[in-house]
Amino acid sequence: MESFPWIALAAIVVLLIVSGFFSGSETAMTAASRARLLRLEQQGLRRAGIVNALRHEQDRLIGAILLGNNLVNILASAIATSVMIGLVGEAGVIYATIAMTFLVLIFGEVLPKSYAIFHPDRMALAVAPILRPIVFVFAPVTHSVQVIVRLTLRLFGVRIGAGFNLANTEEELRGTIDLHALDAEAVVPERAMLHSVLDLQDVEVGEIMTHRKDVLTVDAGAAPDSIIDQILESPYTRLPLWSGSPDNIVGILHAKALLREVRAQNGAVAGLDIVKIAAEPWFIPDSTAALDQLQAFRERREHFALVVDEYGSLMGIVTLEDVLEEIVGEIADEHDVAVAGVRLGPDGSVIVRGAVTIRDLNRQFDWSLSDEEAATIAGLVMYEARSIPEAGQVFHFHGFRFEILRRVRNQITSIRVTPPAPLDAEAEE
Repeated sequence: MESFPWIALAAIVVLLIVSGFFSGSETAMTAASRARLLRLEQQGLRRAGIVNALRHEQDRLIGAILLGNNLVNILASAIATSVMIGLVGEAGVIYATIAMTFLVLIFGEVLPKSYAIFHPDRMALAVAPILRPIVFVFAPVTHSVQVIVRLTLRLFGVRIGAGFNLANTEEELRGTIDLHALDAEAVVPERAMLHSVLDLQDVEVGEIMTHRKDVLTVDAGAAPDSIIDQILESPYTRLPLWSGSPDNIVGILHAKALLREVRAQNGAVAGLDIVKIAAEPWFIPDSTAALDQLQAFRERREHFALVVDEYGSLMGIVTLEDVLEEIVGEIADEHDVAVAGVRLGPDGSVIVRGAVTIRDLNRQFDWSLSDEEAATIAGLVMYEARSIPEAGQVFHFHGFRFEILRRVRNQITSIRVTPPAPLDAEAEE
């Protein structure tokens, strides 16, 4: 009888170790990086494949871990209670409860889970081969438990589908991007680009196109030498050709194709058929998603498209560069024309050309102005004002101050935008 407490004590120690194993495994298997483990599996690491397979059936995995953890904790508590009753009588129940609560909390829960939180991948890879047979053995019990749970919840009108634990993929990606860049100012541009890639499907080409009033076009009926002069003076390599009316686009003239034809004619430009040299125009609706247009550019191997509205009227042009700039920001080359669209004021305000897009302002100044109702800053002001404001009028919405500086006919051409004061500046005041 004297050896019995020592054997029981040894059994309790072993059970606490097993309890710690189950608790740490639960934390490690749920906290381990999915992306990193998938990468390790692709590199041929067998244990990473086991982890991913176990996590694929997460309900069985968690059920088996909880079942094993409860079994060992209850068994350890029962043994401790039996030993303490034998030593001190009925009061041993209280002593055993206090002692086991402390031991299970420290060694069975906090200690292993603390390690697993800081080393989830390492621990997941270590415990996965041991967990796999345990999950297999406990499968009938865990399945029965799941059935009972679902039936019980159904009595209260709660139904759990097979995919109840699957998060929205896009939202998970966005959250991952933000989570891994919270304190990393050096990766702010990369974070913005990743967000822009996810936003492409929600951006229409009508929001990123160059408006028709800013598009340089060429009259197909003009003299060939005049057209060549316009091409040489233009910073662009592709120019739309119109005939009869600027809305009637009959082709897209590429400077290289024109140069090739001039060379073929030995420099004689008088007899050039400009329309024949031009490529067929490609018309797309303004509601086309930027991501779909990017795919279309790749499939057609073209870089230039004409945007039309629902009535077929020309609205503007969109290029491959326009779509790429939605991802990486402004791309400038030696032929780009510098446009003073945004200018910082000495008082912290921003003087903006009316045609500047809200998305560009949000990206440049880290603002959060809504671009759902309007694509440009002038359009947003008119939408909120429900009218065409006069120069000098001031509006306040979305926390910003908008002062109309200049209006030409029905078009707002210049606006002073004053963003909200930072919270720390307000606190100092």
